Amino acid sequence: MTDLSRQLIDEVSAACGKQRPLHIKGGGTKQQLCGRNTEGEPLNVAAHTGIVNYDPAELVITARAGTPITELEVALDENKQMLSFEPPHFGSEATLGGTLASNLSGPARPWSGSIRDLVLGVRLINGKGDHLQFGGQVMKNVAGYDVARLQAGALGCLGVITEVSLKVIPQAETEITVVQQASESEAITAMNSFSGVSRPLTGAAWVDGQLYLRLAGAESAVKGTVRAWGGEQLGQDTTFWQDLREQRLRFFQSSSPLWRFSIRSNVGPLLADVATVIDWAGAQRWLYGDYQANELQMIAERAGGHVCLFKGGDRRSEVQHPLSPVAQQLQQRLKNAFDPKGILNPGRLYRWM
Repeated sequence: MTDLSRQLIDEVSAACGKQRPLHIKGGGTKQQLCGRNTEGEPLNVAAHTGIVNYDPAELVITARAGTPITELEVALDENKQMLSFEPPHFGSEATLGGTLASNLSGPARPWSGSIRDLVLGVRLINGKGDHLQFGGQVMKNVAGYDVARLQAGALGCLGVITEVSLKVIPQAETEITVVQQASESEAITAMNSFSGVSRPLTGAAWVDGQLYLRLAGAESAVKGTVRAWGGEQLGQDTTFWQDLREQRLRFFQSSSPLWRFSIRSNVGPLLADVATVIDWAGAQRWLYGDYQANELQMIAERAGGHVCLFKGGDRRSEVQHPLSPVAQQLQQRLKNAFDPKGILNPGRLYRWM
């Protein structure tokens, strides 16, 4: 156990004894994204850094929660490996713990899984100051595995993450992106059709009337698919996918509230004549505007999914899609089990959590 781990444990224990709320802070790149505004005494974990264990042959990396994602990516790149879920950074200070807590994934999500699918184990400090370990460093170790996964998307409400073990994958031999002109409806149909065949597809997005298809894998399979599908080739240029992942495209340069839909991929356009960006082969859609949350929630539910106020707007109100009574009760029971005094990021995920 590091000195900083002991310090964090002492701070959480003291806060628990005084029932004093804590606001967990890492790199701060997602502070104004995903969740609600929360108040509390800052608990800074950004200094808790370093790769604890990395054996390229085992395809597993373990690092402390404050470790910058860029540091992990450099270490993996030296061994021609990568984080398959392509985590959005939103800034160079993005940390491993914040990435897990926010459960955000890049364009490869439908084919490579999310961080929730790839986390093997975590160490965390619960709301009583206990330093706990769940899961392990191999896929076969399933003891407490689901508890490790619970931290994905919990926004720090269930514990202060101190260490994370992740499965990694080899980089693709070849990567080519092709671009085709398409309307929104045509793009949705094409993306779902292409996703249903055995091809090396790792990205499918629609932006400004253009359908972008990324192919990555063995050179013969990639080039064979390019010949079969056609379109203008961007070659090995990865700029578009990085800009999509980091929301640097022109579409995202708006000051209006940004809404994120996660729905069935084959659902047609959600709103007529409204600019949108489609990712994840149709399953993730972005929309700007001053909409009423309940209106968008009904649209999302009809499309088999949910919507959240991702950025901007009133972040003192609820920004997540409402849960069913059963799901809300389960969330409250989890919160009570991990944080009985309610001191860890209170209200960050939901007002009642």
